[in-house]
Amino acid sequence: MNTDNYPSRLLEAATSEFASLPGIGKKTALRLVLHLLKQDLADVEKFSSSILQLKKEIRHCKSCHNISDTDICNICASAKRDHSIICVVENIKDVMSIENTHQYSGVYHVLGGIISPMDGTGPGDLNIKSLEEKVAAGNVKEIVLALSTTMEGDTTNFYIYRKLQKYPLTISIIARGVSIGDELEYADEVTLGRSIANRTLFEASFNGGKTG
Repeated sequence: MNTDNYPSRLLEAATSEFASLPGIGKKTALRLVLHLLKQDLADVEKFSSSILQLKKEIRHCKSCHNISDTDICNICASAKRDHSIICVVENIKDVMSIENTHQYSGVYHVLGGIISPMDGTGPGDLNIKSLEEKVAAGNVKEIVLALSTTMEGDTTNFYIYRKLQKYPLTISIIARGVSIGDELEYADEVTLGRSIANRTLFEASFNGGKTG
């Protein structure tokens, strides 16, 4: 399929917009646009309206930084969740992945990324200060580090550990059932669930299993 000779500038413009999305090439973008052209106007308006409404009205939870329709997300607002346990994740997709396991009943804290000097991302660019403020308030018993098992993820884990180790709480890390270099969103639910259920002390993860 040749996508260089468009019969319409409108078709070309719409295709270019779809192709700007991550993981969408020009051929896939063209197929999506042609699909929309076949739909009723009301359906296309509904589609575009939902995207605009998302962009205009979406919020981030003031407590955990997860995406929410309200100032406080449903997880943080739930009395059924254990608010003394905070699972630290990189992004919103990780929250969704862990929730799908049904193996975790605490709350979350979304960092908004991980420390990556190559990408120009430092500790000050992440939601680490607000995490420490929660811990300093004295109501947190455990921090579960659930970042991707990459060099950047491990660096971020260690940074957070050093920031929080002065507080009287347990700092644990998910078991390495998730392969090194993997991101949580690509782990199957059973593996990820076991990794959370079988979490270990973070200090033991870099001290050869010794904590003393």
